[in-house]
Amino acid sequence: MAHWLIKSDPETYSFERMKKEKKTNWDGVHNYAARNFMKVMKKGELAFFYESMNGEPSIVGIVKVNKEHYQDPTTTESWVWVDFEYVEDMKRPVTLKEVKANKKLAQMALVRISRLSVQPVSDEEWNEVIAMSKK
Repeated sequence: MAHWLIKSDPETYSFERMKKEKKTNWDGVHNYAARNFMKVMKKGELAFFYESMNGEPSIVGIVKVNKEHYQDPTTTESWVWVDFEYVEDMKRPVTLKEVKANKKLAQMALVRISRLSVQPVSDEEWNEVIAMSKK
């Protein structure tokens, strides 16, 4: 089972809002690489929720794919949506600064391709970020 990271500016859609609403459609992604990742997501796969602009950018929680990709109803182009549901908060947020300082995460997409709004996360990276959250 794959793992993912999805990014949002809290002013657009915050993790607090996700917690309150319990689920949402992930819309507004208009980057081909991010769209292609969304197209391979499977129901039940977990993703980190990363807030990019609120104070210090951080991985703040975990969400789960609730519905696999489907046509974005707001466009006739090949953009898609994926539905996510809230799973849990991180034990403590893991900042971008901490991720970049961890040599085990040097190849993580968040470090290498930081602007990409939907990214894959390897099992090793997933486990390391979870461990960092517990410290």
